[in-house]
Amino acid sequence: MDIALYVLAALLVVGGVAGAILPVLPGIPMIFGGIWLAAAVDEYRHLGWGWLVAIGIVGAVGVALDFISASLGAKKIGASPRALWGAGAGTVVGMFFGIPGLLLGPFAGAVIGELCSGKSILRSAHVGVSTWFGMLVGIVAKGVISFLMIGMAAVALMFS
Repeated sequence: MDIALYVLAALLVVGGVAGAILPVLPGIPMIFGGIWLAAAVDEYRHLGWGWLVAIGIVGAVGVALDFISASLGAKKIGASPRALWGAGAGTVVGMFFGIPGLLLGPFAGAVIGELCSGKSILRSAHVGVSTWFGMLVGIVAKGVISFLMIGMAAVALMFS
């Protein structure tokens, strides 16, 4: 039974790495779940609670960055508050439309929000592109954080 649980833990971690890039999968929570499952099967002998809490904190920062990265891209260039709200709403609505929705939702939301603020189409498109760039930076940050979590677990396993 332990082997099957270790295989499941490994599949969760591998799926989580894919989820760090593909916005359809909850990558960071899957990685944390896989690490926690492996630690539980091992009865926390090599990967104790301290390490799990530290890995969980790193993961929570990654999840927070994922949610706010698109809005930060818009804010960086001085987008209106409506554009920021639009980017956030576009992200939430886009989640229901798969990968195309997650890629286009924040962009469309920021553009619509900026247009509602009375800005020009060119300015609104600029805000939309900045929002999308912020989202891209967030995906890169999620990838880095995902590998940091895996690396922390590896260090804990090697030195305990």
